[in-house]
Amino acid sequence: MNNTIKTILVIEDDRFIGEMYVRSLVRAGYTVDWVVSGTQGYSAATTKQYDLILLDIMLPEAQGTDVLNQLRNDTEDKIPHSRVIILTNFEQDDESRLAMESRADGYLIKADITPRKLIEIIQQMNT
Repeated sequence: MNNTIKTILVIEDDRFIGEMYVRSLVRAGYTVDWVVSGTQGYSAATTKQYDLILLDIMLPEAQGTDVLNQLRNDTEDKIPHSRVIILTNFEQDDESRLAMESRADGYLIKADITPRKLIEIIQQMNT
């Protein structure tokens, strides 16, 4: 499997944050799609193959945790060629965070992550 990240799906309902991520990622050379709800995110993730999915937790229609559980659970992985990074400002209790981390490839607190830092993390995943 080629691990190089080229295509990214951003599932983020905050317009300011979403636009900031998309603008920065496109400028860094990635192909980016952006959706604003959990339902759209699930649909996009299962109809098109992405190298990376940036998944917010607090989303309209379906929470990011629900989307992640639908995409990846104990019985199936609907996105075997995608990596998932959880992005949240919502403090999870340890048990919830550990459950998410077991299904995701990264877990970042949005307040700590600038677009430049996000791109650095993605570039490190390419190595």
